Amino acid sequence: MSNSQAKPVRKAFISRITNETQIQIAISLNGGHIEIENSILPKKDADDVASQATNSQIIDIHTGVGFLDHMIHALAKHSGWSLIVECIGDLHIDDHHTTEDCGIALGQAFKDALGAVRGVKRFGFGYAPLDEALSRAVVDLSNRPFAVIDLGLKREKIGDLSTEMIPHFLESFAEAARITLHVDCIRGFNDHHRSESAFKALAVAIREAMSSNGTNDVPSTKGVLM
Repeated sequence: MSNSQAKPVRKAFISRITNETQIQIAISLNGGHIEIENSILPKKDADDVASQATNSQIIDIHTGVGFLDHMIHALAKHSGWSLIVECIGDLHIDDHHTTEDCGIALGQAFKDALGAVRGVKRFGFGYAPLDEALSRAVVDLSNRPFAVIDLGLKREKIGDLSTEMIPHFLESFAEAARITLHVDCIRGFNDHHRSESAFKALAVAIREAMSSNGTNDVPSTKGVLM
């Protein structure tokens, strides 16, 4: 395999500590083995539904907000990432700081792991159904952060996660990752299904955008993206 075709490592580790949250993230955009040597969590539940280990992926999400864990797990699984997220947040106040800061930290980790945008398709789109719900996502690894999110959620909360925080998580992720994303739920009446189909569609779009275009070129007429 030539140097132009060699698959980049695409791994990153982020530690983000504020007065509101403590977050650690390890990510490998290519899947495979990852770990966090010094966990900040006091205890992990071995039966946690947002944890999964296979030969190709390790996913372990602990934000303290169950439905957020579920959405990040879906994003990682269908993007092909290995991902560990640890967060201790001020949930005695509400879910805002935890959700926002996890989006920021995940975006930073994604950006660091991706590195220079070259040799990839740059653009990606994806559709994902979940029963009656259908969502569409379009991604540009643009270095121009922007997010348009329209999920049409009606409930106040899904589990312990405020539905208003779901688009805000995606907006925070896009800003920190320095990508453009458009995510729409096209149809559906169950807010859990609408949200999950949106995260899965985003995962499909990101996976396509990160995939090789067969060159080592920067996919831009400007000649530079990052």
